[in-house]
Amino acid sequence: MLPINAHLRNPRIRLLLFTTTVLSLYKPLLSCYSQLALEFAPQTLADPFVTSRPPLLASQVLAELGPVLTGERDLATTAAAALEVVMAAVQASSGALFRFQEKPAMLSSIAAAGFAVFPQTAVFPLMPKHVHALIGAPGPQRISRDRSDIFLSSTGNISSVWFRCVVPLRVRGRLIGALLLGEREGGSEYSAENLKQVGDLAPFIGLAIYNHQLLMSLEERTAENLKLIASVHSFWDDALAGFAATIDSKSKEMHGHSLRVGRYSAGMAEALGLNPTEVGEMRASGYLHDIGKVTVDKHIFTKPSALDSGEFQEMADHTVVGHRIVSTVQFPWPHVPEVVRSHHERADGSGYPDRLRNDEMSMPVKIVAVADTFDAMLSERPYRKKMTLGEAAAQLSWLAPAKLDADVVQSLLIQLRRDAVSLMSPPRPWASSQERTRKPFLDPSIPCNISPTDIDHLVSELNHRTTRGRVFLT
Repeated sequence: MLPINAHLRNPRIRLLLFTTTVLSLYKPLLSCYSQLALEFAPQTLADPFVTSRPPLLASQVLAELGPVLTGERDLATTAAAALEVVMAAVQASSGALFRFQEKPAMLSSIAAAGFAVFPQTAVFPLMPKHVHALIGAPGPQRISRDRSDIFLSSTGNISSVWFRCVVPLRVRGRLIGALLLGEREGGSEYSAENLKQVGDLAPFIGLAIYNHQLLMSLEERTAENLKLIASVHSFWDDALAGFAATIDSKSKEMHGHSLRVGRYSAGMAEALGLNPTEVGEMRASGYLHDIGKVTVDKHIFTKPSALDSGEFQEMADHTVVGHRIVSTVQFPWPHVPEVVRSHHERADGSGYPDRLRNDEMSMPVKIVAVADTFDAMLSERPYRKKMTLGEAAAQLSWLAPAKLDADVVQSLLIQLRRDAVSLMSPPRPWASSQERTRKPFLDPSIPCNISPTDIDHLVSELNHRTTRGRVFLT
């Protein structure tokens, strides 16, 4: 079977408007290990239905269903809208959409329509024979009073006699849920054509449910790992460093990025005079700032050309997904969730996801924003070459104060100058113990090939722009 990306290059598939539905399934799985490491593996879904063109009628319904399944909505809203489309297509007067839970085996409702009374969550406990029948059914099946117990138990909180058609929802042979339809308008039974039509639509609804469960599992397991780290305070730094290294394992260009952002954030915090606890918070925030990228499709990181609008949105959403993950963890530092969400905000309001301006951003957010930008400039990307240290320092200085906070950029230049001076002359005998034991600000992989004089010139220009040439007398 071909990987999913090979199917997506087929122009016929694109015409059906479900490309984004299938593509959204190409997500990494997160496995929990005792060493607190994550292992990412892209999913390759290649079900037989993807390789052939659905009938015209199903294609027309898919054109309406596609935007529903790919919309930025929660599962309940998406399920209700999808159910409405399918019911209208086959003229069903009532119906319900269920997802399958393995332990204990049951179907639980996520949407329902057309019933006078319906539980908030309807449940059908399933015996092994019911699960086997749903997995093995060749497609949608008509059900009647005497046939309903083949697929549904009689021990649920609703009656199986409410339904006249059962549509198993499967992905690669795995049961994901079921679509249950009541009587048709006018009382007629579901024809072979109706069953075929619903059968053509079922895989895409199953994919949408599967995608939601996959992402929720990914986020929940990531949060669980963080909670485990949070419970062992003495291992915070080493554990978060290991976590950061794994976040960056999706592409070779990203290797070490989160570790360096944590390093630079802590260094700038020291230069700004923050206390040791706040410096530790900045290091942790830098380590975790990109944690939302665990849900981003791996191919986006290696794409050599500009991202299209959908790809850019998926990449931008890592801030919101990351915020959702870390918000479930009780960190000893209050600003970590805020930093994860807002580190791509810019002083002029041009950033994302909330278009905050400089006075709406906290100092931790401003620090990680500069650290992230600095390391990105010094790193190779598939679409551009990395900058030299001098080029990156000059570019950062130029971006302040319009895009980046001037005080934070100046703190970075201060640390760079300290590195440059220490390379030119070792610490003097009368230097303080802190100066003698100072660790370099720059990552060891980055050569400090900029002179203190060049940095002084950048600082002077930055101060001139910040004060707009005005002189203040004190």
